[in-house]
Amino acid sequence: MPSIILGIESSCDETAAAVLVDGHLRSNVVAGQDVHAKWGGVVPELASRAHQEHIVPVVAEALTTAGVAKEQLDAVAFTRGPGLVGALLVGTCFARSLAQALNIPLLAVNHVQAHVMAHFIQDGTARRVPAFPFLNLTVSGGHTQLVLVRSPLDMEVIGTTLDDAAGEAFDKGAKVLGLPYPGGPLVEKHARAGNPHRFQLPKPSIEGLDFSFSGIKTAFVALVNRGEQMQPGFRTAQCDDLCASLQAAIIDHLMAKTRRAIRLHGVSSVGIAGGVAANGGLRVRLEELGQREGVNVFIPPPAYCTDNAAMIAEAGRHLLAAGQFAPLDVVPEPRTFQTGPLG
Repeated sequence: MPSIILGIESSCDETAAAVLVDGHLRSNVVAGQDVHAKWGGVVPELASRAHQEHIVPVVAEALTTAGVAKEQLDAVAFTRGPGLVGALLVGTCFARSLAQALNIPLLAVNHVQAHVMAHFIQDGTARRVPAFPFLNLTVSGGHTQLVLVRSPLDMEVIGTTLDDAAGEAFDKGAKVLGLPYPGGPLVEKHARAGNPHRFQLPKPSIEGLDFSFSGIKTAFVALVNRGEQMQPGFRTAQCDDLCASLQAAIIDHLMAKTRRAIRLHGVSSVGIAGGVAANGGLRVRLEELGQREGVNVFIPPPAYCTDNAAMIAEAGRHLLAAGQFAPLDVVPEPRTFQTGPLG
C-alpha cells in the first residue's frame, strides 16, 4: 500500500528520525549524545533531557531532507520498547501528539523486532535480503538474542542472555582498560593488532540456546586488575592482546549458540543485527560459520546496525499494512523481551 511513514527512535542515547516513502528510505537522521562520555556509560536522566532537546530538530531535518511536509504523513511509527523508560517516554509522547494532531495512525514498534527488519531497508543500494524463515542473531549493548523470523510480524525469541548483553561486556572490558566510552569500537580497533590466544577467558556453560556473559566480564576484570597489581602499566602494555582475547571469548560464545540454533531449527539463512553487528571480527566469524554450516549469511550495512529510525519506519510499514495501530494513550514498555513471541 502506498504510504509515507515517519519513524522515531529514542530507546537509549540516540535521537533518530527517518522517512519512508512507499517502502523506500528518503531520510535517516541520527543525533548522538556526547554528554555520556565523561561518565563512562549512558546516564538515563541525561539521556531523557538530551532527547527532549534533539527530537524536534531531528524530526524537522528528516522531513526536510525527504522533501515531505508533515501534512503528507500517513502514519507515525515509534519505538515503544524495550529501552530506558525516560528516553522512550520522550519519543512516545512526541509520536502520540503528532499522530493525534494529524489524525493519522500511530504504530508502536518493538525495538528488537525493528533491528531484525534492518535487513529489509530499501535505500537504493543493491544488496541481498534474507528469505523467510531465517535465524537472526541480535547483539547490542542491551540485547543478545537468537530470533526465529517467520515473517515481519511473526518472530520468536529462542535464546536470550541470562545476565549481561554482549555489548555490555565489550564496554565493561573497555572501561577497565581505561578506554573512553563508547568502548566497544575501541576494543575492536585494538583487537586487530592483538593475539586472541594470549589470555584465556572462561567458556560459559549454559544449557540450550541462552547466553551468559557475566562470567567472561568478571574474569576479564580480574585478569586486568591482577596484571596491574603485579606489573604497573600492564593494561596499557598488553592492551592489544587483552582486547583481542576479550573479543574472541565473546564471539566464541555467540558463534557456539548460533551454530547450535542453525542445526536445531534447520534454517538455510542466518542474519545479524544490532550495534555489535558492526564489529568486523564478529562479521568475519559469522561468514566463516555460514560457510562451514552451508547457510546463507546476511549482514546489514553498519549504519543500520546501530540504533536508527529507518528500521523503526520499516517495521512500522508492516504494522500499517496489517492494520495494527496503537491507541493514542499507549505507554512505553521498557522491559527486555525474554524467550517467546516477539512483538
